[in-house]
Amino acid sequence: MASHIAIKLLVVDDHPLFRQGVRWALSGEDDLVIVGDVASGEAALEWLAQAGSHDEPNVMLVDMNLPGMNGLALTRQVRRQYPGLGVVMLSMHESDEQAFHALQSGAAAYRSKDVKPQALIEILRRVARGEYVINDVLLEEPRVASRVLTQFRSLPEALPTDPEAVDVPIFTPLSDREIEVLERIAAGGSNKEIADSLHISTQTVKNHISSILRKLSLNDRTQAVLFALRRGWIETPQEIRQGPLEPPADPPEDEA
Repeated sequence: MASHIAIKLLVVDDHPLFRQGVRWALSGEDDLVIVGDVASGEAALEWLAQAGSHDEPNVMLVDMNLPGMNGLALTRQVRRQYPGLGVVMLSMHESDEQAFHALQSGAAAYRSKDVKPQALIEILRRVARGEYVINDVLLEEPRVASRVLTQFRSLPEALPTDPEAVDVPIFTPLSDREIEVLERIAAGGSNKEIADSLHISTQTVKNHISSILRKLSLNDRTQAVLFALRRGWIETPQEIRQGPLEPPADPPEDEA
């Protein structure tokens, strides 16, 4: 029997029956208590602002498709105001597109609403420990990596000339191996390709990516690559601009 509450959960969903179902599914867990449930993002922010230290949650379960302020906007604001609060995002249908947006918003985990109760409980426990569970989804979705690369392709030209002109603090430097992994992510390598090229396991690749995110305190792989480019830690990968991952949208003007 647990002697204290390890997980304090705030549930944010506009369907009363779903909120009640979550309460029922989690009611038998000694290390977890639902400190509150609200129906909107606005109500969640108000609840957090008024919560005392006894009721302050360390994990928040959020519906992606909330009315008004949606789950993505709520998560972004929560990550700014309450950086120690982990967000588990749920949607009606799990997809790589939604996983990409959950990643960008700073969610610690993303699953569909048909997740099994025991699986959800384990996710909540991992997020409460500070783990970045969303990697489990993203590292197995090549199309998410493709979206990251598409977004990244336009970033180098927009970089500020002053490498310190970044809205982030100074972070712990990466190891040589982590920089190697980051360069291969930027070039579009899959986890298996990265593992094969560096003669390590795919799990080790995942561990390095988790370490990169933790050291840089960044929400996603795109930000990690961009930060490293701005600091001059890695070179701009030509593969991103001119293949062979996919043909450029328009031919260069000097080749017309």
